[in-house]
Amino acid sequence: MQGKDIIAENAENVTRRAQRTEIKKRQQIETAFVITYSGGDGMNEEMAQQLTATAERLAIAAESLDRVLGRLDAQQEALNTKVDRIVAAVEERPSYEMAARGDGARHLQERMAELEKSNADLKAQAARMARKTLPPMVSAILAKSCGDAVDEKLDKGVLDKTLQGLSVEQRIAVKSELARAGIIE
Repeated sequence: MQGKDIIAENAENVTRRAQRTEIKKRQQIETAFVITYSGGDGMNEEMAQQLTATAERLAIAAESLDRVLGRLDAQQEALNTKVDRIVAAVEERPSYEMAARGDGARHLQERMAELEKSNADLKAQAARMARKTLPPMVSAILAKSCGDAVDEKLDKGVLDKTLQGLSVEQRIAVKSELARAGIIE
């Protein structure tokens, strides 16, 4: 795996160097253009000076970029060295130490599974023990239409007929309360 990383890094460095070389070639071509066409052919002296100044600024910017890329390369090399040292330290760790950690890890995994099961049991118990009461308005409506059979599951058709006299918002509220209480699905 490390060999592939080094090859990829070297490819990146070669690409950066090629880009720097390309920038320098462009600057040389621009400078040659300015020198060649500054003596006539419709270009006045002021434009030639502006082109020369622009070419100089581009050359300075390219040099600055080259320095920045050099520093980035150095930082990359330093980071790669640190990573290599860390990898070497991890690989050199004694096998008995790893085996001891394996036993501890297995114990922790068993304990975690045990706690997760206990948590699931408690959640199920809490769901069963949840209080399922209805607001007074809903209880009154159900008592008028269904009689004393409120604790059982309600038929949708009967419920819709019962709630027909209410506004849409009230019907929605009543149905959501009944669903929360587990009387309807």
